[in-house]
Amino acid sequence: MDHSPSMAAECSAEPQKGTHMRNKVAIITGAGGGIGAACAAELADRGAAVLLADINGEAAQARAAEITRAGGRAHGIETDVQDEKAVRAMVEEALSRFGRLDILQNNAAATSASQQDDDLTTMDAGLWDLTMGVNLRGPMLGCKYAIPHMIETGGGVVINISSGSGAIGEPTRFAYGASKAGLNSMTRSIAARYGKQNIRSVAVMPGITMAEPAREALSGTQWLAMMERHHATPRLGRMEDIAKFVAFVASDDAGFITGSVHAVDGGVLSVAPYAADMREHGTQPF
Repeated sequence: MDHSPSMAAECSAEPQKGTHMRNKVAIITGAGGGIGAACAAELADRGAAVLLADINGEAAQARAAEITRAGGRAHGIETDVQDEKAVRAMVEEALSRFGRLDILQNNAAATSASQQDDDLTTMDAGLWDLTMGVNLRGPMLGCKYAIPHMIETGGGVVINISSGSGAIGEPTRFAYGASKAGLNSMTRSIAARYGKQNIRSVAVMPGITMAEPAREALSGTQWLAMMERHHATPRLGRMEDIAKFVAFVASDDAGFITGSVHAVDGGVLSVAPYAADMREHGTQPF
């Protein structure tokens, strides 16, 4: 085997940030803030061209302008992911502006609706329909129009931002959890149907993830203390935790990862529900 210095150097070389996604084009929905905005900035920082779509078009444009000022390639547009014509126009905008499409990140979610998603027996059916429309119909429409173009140019990846609510039972967020469980299922089905055409499909389930200002606003509350107790890590999630994982999954380095659902959640789904109490009391009854 050749162990020459030149070969060793070549094998150990890491892709340079800002270059190794230079030929990639991504659409990110719900990119006007939060995880979507963080992922857009991370992909652009690694060289990808990014179309930021959000129902709040001004927020999407503002985030895109920030990326552009930092030297990245980005454009923001207003898109209601429930509207089929708007989603088709979103995909066409990415193709017209950047020439191709390699990554679709379905991030938009009816998060404000989930605050009223508390009790199944008193739920307004309109709230259920809105949640399913944004969280499940939206990703379906995005895939409907994005996947054919990806296939034409040799393949691509669909990244669905799901939630731990789609994998476990909670005493609240009935519609939200059901929509995310459906998104996990659709993720697997996309991989099964289009994998041989070089389409990968991955779902990401973030844990409790918040920007620092939000965490500071909740500092000292019982809710924050409860969530911190039930994570396996010393801290809750940050936007960059999700963004960096998404950037890896979107890259060619993850070319053998598809049809899978990944918890990026500080271990909150991996531990027994009584683990926090056992850590606190140090009990071992058997």
